[in-house]
Amino acid sequence: MNDMTRKFPKITDEGLEDLRKRVGVKIERTVEPWCYEATRDNIRHYAHGIGDDNPLWCDPDYAKTTKYGDVLALPSFLFSTSRIISGYVGGLPGVHAMWSGANWTWHKPILRNTEFRTEAYLKDLIEHDTRFAGKAIQQIYHVDFYDAKTGEMLAEADSWCFRTDRDQARENGTKYTEAKKNGRKVWTDAELQEFYKYYEQETIRGAETRYWDDVNEGDELPTMVKGPMTATGFIAYAQGWGGLYIRANKLAWQLQQKHPSAGPKNKFGIPDCPERVHWEEEFALEVGAPGAYDYGPERTSWLTHQVTNWMGDDGFLAKSTCEVRRHNPEGDIILIHGSVIRKFEEDGRYLLEIKQRAEQQDGEMSAVGTAIVELPKR
Repeated sequence: MNDMTRKFPKITDEGLEDLRKRVGVKIERTVEPWCYEATRDNIRHYAHGIGDDNPLWCDPDYAKTTKYGDVLALPSFLFSTSRIISGYVGGLPGVHAMWSGANWTWHKPILRNTEFRTEAYLKDLIEHDTRFAGKAIQQIYHVDFYDAKTGEMLAEADSWCFRTDRDQARENGTKYTEAKKNGRKVWTDAELQEFYKYYEQETIRGAETRYWDDVNEGDELPTMVKGPMTATGFIAYAQGWGGLYIRANKLAWQLQQKHPSAGPKNKFGIPDCPERVHWEEEFALEVGAPGAYDYGPERTSWLTHQVTNWMGDDGFLAKSTCEVRRHNPEGDIILIHGSVIRKFEEDGRYLLEIKQRAEQQDGEMSAVGTAIVELPKR
């Protein structure tokens, strides 16, 4: 059964008014996180989900030789400790949510076996007119991350989703008109090898300390490749991150009983999660996307991966921003570029600002971001 004619719930004034009442109000109850603790396996599963094999996250024997004495959680691991930072939005039931960006600040490294507690609230609602779906609502949340045992704040972040009318995106959105007309790229082995060279050349700085003194404004970071995009890759990320609505059997039924809009029917007439836009081509097209596509938090994690590879074990990623600009459907290859745009001192810390851009194989912008890195001084 092809259900391309189905109609989805729309953004209404009443729904927005209800949502505005929640701005600034602490969220007391929400879906439990995928990870309560930064265990060795949880850290490794997340790292491998973004294609990161840094031994500081993945190899306890290596990590014992560092100043930390044990594995750390990669900075983006915190996405797995809060469904809200990852895009679990309230209000406007059944209206499509596209996770679209985050601003992160980390206060200290995340040590193995840290237990987490989070606090969150809806920060703002901003109305936009978009090429993808016309009227869209940017729904911004703020989340604070604490060590559950000590109460110490570990990190804080804002993230946002765009709530869009699925029917409007499918029928009238213009963002992907050209991409859909041209069809999807089919790669030759020779073409793939040109991109696989980036994997062969990928370097993890690791124990070779990068000093602030040796970095200059204008320095380029090694280009990082991600892809080719596959549904398998998107699912690999969900294994480490946890997803938002992925449930099986009784637990899926319980979720759908509580939130009927979280179970749009599949082609067999069975309620299934809206998250399947990331692996089910047909459903992705229904919501106006060019095909099954990557996760937003996944893409943010790719940008931080480039920076942590470059800065080495003695560096500290203090801040990161990412703004998602388009979907990366199956078949795309993403190249992440970065350069140092500012070198400065602040409160006795030696810092660098890095500008990043992620482009797909044809040069279309996939995401833009920045990072602030602290490095040791000689």
